[in-house]
Amino acid sequence: MMEYRGMRVALATVHAAVPLFPSFILLSAVAFPGIALLPRPVTLAVLGAVALMAVYAGLMLSRHPKAGVHPLLVPMLAWFGAALLAALLGFDPGAGLLFVGIFGLGIVWNAALMRFYGEPGVARTLFTAYLASATLAAAAAILMVLLRAPAAQYAIAHGRATGTFVLPGELAAYLVVMLPIAYAVARIAREGWLRGLASIALGVGALALLLTFSRAGWIGCAASVAFLAALQRGRIKARAGAALAIVGLGIAAVLLVFNAHHNPSEDYTRISIWRAAVEVIDRFPLTGVGPFDFSRLYAVVRSPDGDATAFHAHSLYLTFFAELGIVGLSAAAWMTWRFARELRLRLAVASPEAKLLALGIAAGLVGVAVQGVIDTMSVVIFGLWLPTTALALCAARDGLTPGTP
Repeated sequence: MMEYRGMRVALATVHAAVPLFPSFILLSAVAFPGIALLPRPVTLAVLGAVALMAVYAGLMLSRHPKAGVHPLLVPMLAWFGAALLAALLGFDPGAGLLFVGIFGLGIVWNAALMRFYGEPGVARTLFTAYLASATLAAAAAILMVLLRAPAAQYAIAHGRATGTFVLPGELAAYLVVMLPIAYAVARIAREGWLRGLASIALGVGALALLLTFSRAGWIGCAASVAFLAALQRGRIKARAGAALAIVGLGIAAVLLVFNAHHNPSEDYTRISIWRAAVEVIDRFPLTGVGPFDFSRLYAVVRSPDGDATAFHAHSLYLTFFAELGIVGLSAAAWMTWRFARELRLRLAVASPEAKLLALGIAAGLVGVAVQGVIDTMSVVIFGLWLPTTALALCAARDGLTPGTP
């Protein structure tokens, strides 16, 4: 319908803009060890445009509600409420409220996907914009490494691919989510041009992931591929063997190039940061210290031989626990459990093509969940987790081309 054309464009635009989201860190008081390529005014403009599209999406949701209960809405609102409480009680409410506001945009994005994904043309336009943007972002990151430009970024990242993502691990997380989606679209798309775009995105993205030299990202990618391999058709033993082999190859790759493009003195800094995170959690277990406030407390609780600064806990889960407390961590776990339960129910009745696409999307989430054990990726929190859960649920229901048998 003509009235849904605006939502089709809005959802596609937001997906295409994800490579710019890491620059939102400029709007906080966090001192991050990276280079943000976007100037502050451009970052504000991106955030403003996303906010305006969220307002539009909210109006469309109110005008065109869908029958039935959104399976993730209550857990997402609980998570939002926990983050808001942590921000108001935290050490820097201003920075915390910025996080809560961006998190709220993710909830609107999730709800809009759940409502409008099945409308004519939305899914195809969305995946086209997403894969095209990912290809350009990955190609730009590769080109920057080859040209060693900008020089400051090349130096601070030790020659690792970063692009617009501020840190190599952020780019790796984005690619860990994107690559299995590209694989699934390349397998099931009916249009040759879309299969070609997905294949290009898969190849360019894989090269960019390799050049990030992100050890956590490589292990996350191995976990996502192993997840897909384990759920393919065939004998259980063969699938389990393939999954274990893939994980083994990922671990071997990390061990073989352990210090490639890394400062060896940084190898064990995570241990001291994790200890500091435990100290923060011990002092503020209920609601945490507030979003973005870990770095403020780190200087107080760090061990004498630890890094002088740390802007997060170098673990997605420790960061959630330290900054949002047990309340926020429990809400995040509840939302994740509800997502897994709903996806399992939808996969049980999905067509083979829809199942492959949904599993490809879910594989990316599995990958960043594994990567998150030893890394904190803001692009996952701000731009990927909530929308991608909705994308997986919608794909399990409608596939790539809703309305066709």
